[in-house]
Amino acid sequence: MAVPKKKTSPSRRGMRRSADALRQPSYVEDKDSGERRRPHHIDLKTGMYKGRSVLKPKTEA
Repeated sequence: MAVPKKKTSPSRRGMRRSADALRQPSYVEDKDSGERRRPHHIDLKTGMYKGRSVLKPKTEA
């Protein structure tokens, strides 16, 4: 049977369990289009980021 050689410290145990508390991603309302998007991400429909055009706007296929 496998037995740990050293005791796991509370700090290390807490760091391992930190991923258990994952939260839902947050969204913000876009100032220009009014649609919801992730903060600090490019709006793929308009291609805008921080008020600048970064990508070509996505066209409907």
